[in-house]
Amino acid sequence: MSAPGDTAWTDSEGFRGTMNAEEDAKWLQWVTHQFKTIAGEDGEINLQDFKKALKVKESFFAERFFVLFDSDGSGTITLQELQKALTLLIHGSPMDKLKFLFQVYDVDGSGSIDADELRTVLQSCLYESAISLPKEKLDQLTLALFESADKDCSGTITFEELRDELQRFPGVLENLTISAAHWLTPPAPQRHRRQPRLLTSAYWHNHRSHALCLAVFVGLHVLLFALAASAYRAFGASVMVAKGCGQCLNFDCSFIAVLMLRRCLTWLRATWLAQVLPLDHNIQFHQLMGYVVVGLSLVHTVAHVVNFALQAQSETSPFQFWELLLTTRPGIGWVHGSASPTGVALLLLLLLMFACSSSCVRRSGHFEVFYWTHLSYLPMWLLLILHGPNFWKWLLVPGTLFFLEKTISLAASRMVALHIVEVNLLPSKVTHLLIKRPPLFHYRPGDYLYLNIPSIARYEWHPFTISSAPEQKDTIWLHIRSQGQWTNRLFESFKKPEPVFCGSKRLSRRLEMKRSQRKPQGLQPQPIDFGASAQGAVASNKEVIVELISYRPEGAPWQGHEGLVNTGTKDRTRAQREAAAEDPALVSEMSSENHQFCNIKCYIDGPYGTPTRRIFASEHAVLIGAGIGITPFASILQSILYRHQKRKHICPNCQHSWMESGQDEDMKLHKVDFIWINRDQQSFEWFVSLLTKLEMDQAEETQEGRFLELHMYMTSALSKNDIKAIGLQMALDLLAKKEKKDSITGLQTRTQPGRPDWNKVFQKVAAEKKGKVQVFFCGSPALAKILKGHCEQFSFKFFQENF
Repeated sequence: MSAPGDTAWTDSEGFRGTMNAEEDAKWLQWVTHQFKTIAGEDGEINLQDFKKALKVKESFFAERFFVLFDSDGSGTITLQELQKALTLLIHGSPMDKLKFLFQVYDVDGSGSIDADELRTVLQSCLYESAISLPKEKLDQLTLALFESADKDCSGTITFEELRDELQRFPGVLENLTISAAHWLTPPAPQRHRRQPRLLTSAYWHNHRSHALCLAVFVGLHVLLFALAASAYRAFGASVMVAKGCGQCLNFDCSFIAVLMLRRCLTWLRATWLAQVLPLDHNIQFHQLMGYVVVGLSLVHTVAHVVNFALQAQSETSPFQFWELLLTTRPGIGWVHGSASPTGVALLLLLLLMFACSSSCVRRSGHFEVFYWTHLSYLPMWLLLILHGPNFWKWLLVPGTLFFLEKTISLAASRMVALHIVEVNLLPSKVTHLLIKRPPLFHYRPGDYLYLNIPSIARYEWHPFTISSAPEQKDTIWLHIRSQGQWTNRLFESFKKPEPVFCGSKRLSRRLEMKRSQRKPQGLQPQPIDFGASAQGAVASNKEVIVELISYRPEGAPWQGHEGLVNTGTKDRTRAQREAAAEDPALVSEMSSENHQFCNIKCYIDGPYGTPTRRIFASEHAVLIGAGIGITPFASILQSILYRHQKRKHICPNCQHSWMESGQDEDMKLHKVDFIWINRDQQSFEWFVSLLTKLEMDQAEETQEGRFLELHMYMTSALSKNDIKAIGLQMALDLLAKKEKKDSITGLQTRTQPGRPDWNKVFQKVAAEKKGKVQVFFCGSPALAKILKGHCEQFSFKFFQENF
C-alpha cells in the first residue's frame, strides 16, 4: 500500500512551463490581484475567508481544501501557498490531480480511504449538487463505489485502487478542477468575432418564410408610401410625407388585428400555407407592426405639425396654428372637419397602449393594465374611420374576420360554464388542474387554451398548454407554474386548508361524479400506480403516489374506472373516489392538503394550435423542454403512448403480446428524442410517472431500436469533472447500472449533471440518420437563442412554443 504523501506538491514551475512566459506572468498577476481582494490585513487568508471565496455550500470541502492548501500547517494560506496549489489544480498533470483528490477523500490522513470516510465525502457531494436522498440510498451509493474500488477486499481503498477506478471514466482526470474556483482563473481572451448568423446559408435556409414576409411587408410599405406621396407632390414635402405615412397606417392599423386571429391561424396550420407563412411567429410580427405603427404615427404627426405651422405663417391663412391642430373650424377631414382633433386623440391613445404593452408592465403583476389599455383598439378603429376617409375600406375585410372570430370565441367560451373538478398542488409550485371536458372540445397534442377563473380574476384570461392527451375523454389537464401574480394567487387559493369554493354545489357534484362512472366500452383510460416503480428515488415521495392515465389495448384485462391523475396516499385516494361517488359531502373532509376535489366555475377559450402540431408529421423529432416548458410535450408523449398501445395486442389466453406493423396515417415519426432540463431535483417529480410508463412500454426493445429516447439533465448538480462531485457521479453510475434505474428520478434513464453539451447532442442526433430532424423547444428565450444557433449549424428545423 502506498500513499501520495507530500509528493502531491511538486515544484510549480514545472507545471507553469506549459504556458509561455507572457501567459504565466498574466496568470500570476491575476492570482495576486484576487488574493488581495480576500486576504486580511496581514496578507493571509484564514478559513472563514477561504469558505466565502470558494462559495461552497458544504464546509467539508472548504475545510479539506484549506488544510491541503496550507502546506506549513500555520492555519492561514499565503500567496505563495495559494499559487502553488492552484498551479497544480489548473495546470497540473492528471496524476497530480488524482493525488490531490485522494488526499481530500483521505480525511484522517491514514493513507487509505475506509467506507465511513467515503460516506462522509459522498454526503457532502450530495449537498454540493443540491441532491436529497434517503440515508438508505446514500449507504447503497457508498457501498456500490467502495466495493467496486476495493479490488482486494481489504476494507480500504488505496491510491492505486482509486486510480484504477477513475480510469474507467475516460477524460475525467484530465479535466478535473474545482468549479467554484473560477475566480482564480483569469478571464479568457476575447476571440475573433464569428460571422453573424444572419449571413450564413443555414440561417437563410431556416428563415426563408420570415425573410419573404419581411420583404413583402417592406415592399408594400414602399409602394403605398410612394403612390400616396406622388399624388400630393404639388402640396409640398411635409404633406407628401404625411400622406405617405397615412396610407401605410391604413394598411397597418387594419392588418395588425389579423395577426391575432388565433382560430384562423389554427386553421391555416392544417393547410399548405403553414409551410410558406411563419405562423409560429405571429406575435413577433404583431409586435413588429406595433412598433411600425408608432413610428409612422409620430412621423405622420410631425409632418402635419410642420404643414400647419407653415400654413399659420402664411398671410392668406385665416386660422391660427392651434386652430388647425386642435379644432374642427378649418374643416380638415371628411366627417365635419374632425381630422385634427381625432388625430390628436389617436396619438394619445396609441402612446398609452404602447407604454402599457411593455414587458415591464405585463410581467410585473399589472397584467390588467395591459389588458384594459389594449382594448382601446375599439375606440381607435372608430376614430380612424372618422379621421381618414379611406380607412373603412381597408378595415372592411380584416375587421369582419376579427369581429366574427371574437363573436365565435365569446359565444363558445361563455355558452357553458365548465368546472374544475380536481386540483393537485405539485412540487416547484405547480398547480395541476383537472377540468371537466366539454363534449365538443376537440384538440390536438400540444394545443393551448385561454383560461378564466372568475373567483381568481373575473376579467383575466391566461394562455396555458393542455398537458393531457386528446384521447383522454373525461377531463382536460393543465399544469400551471406559479410565476406571476395571477398564477401565484391561484396556487395560494388552493394551498389554504379549506378553500371557500371547494365545497359548493355538493348535489351537482354528486350527479357529475356518478355520471363520470358511466363510461362507454372499448378503449378507456385506466389509472396506473407508479409509486413502486420509483421506490427509493426522491422523485417518488413516500407520502405521494402518482396515478397516471393509461389506455387499455384489445385483450388486456380492465382495471379501475377512473381516468384522473391523483396525488395522495394510494389507499386514501381510492377510498376518496369511492366515498366521493357515494357522498360528495365527504370530499372536503377527505381531501389532503395538496389534493382536493372541488367544483370551481371556469371558462375556456380554444383550443389553439402551436408549432408542436408538426411533431407527428416529422421523421425525427427532438423535443426539448426546460422546467415547466415540458407541458406541451406531456400531451404529445401521452398521445404517443396511446397510439403505441393501440397497436399493441395481447392474447387473452397466453398473454402473448405483439405489435401491428403499420403506423397511423398522420404519424410519420421514426424516432423521438426527449430532452428535459431542470434546475433542481424536485422539478422532476410531477412528470416522472409518465416517463416511467413510457420506459416500461419499451422495455422489451433494444437500445438501438427504441422509438423514444429520454435524456434528463439537472443543472444544479456538479459535473464529474468537479472534485466536489466526481465520487458521487461515479457512485450514481455504478448503482444505476446495478439497479437498472436512476437514483434521482427512479427512471431507467440516468440523470446527467449540469447542462447539455448541445454540440454532442446534435451530433449524435445527426449520426442516427432517422430522417429529417426537427427540433421543438419550450422554455426560456435565452436558451431558445442558443438552440436556434446550433440548429442552424446542423441544418435542423427549429420551432419554438409561443403564446
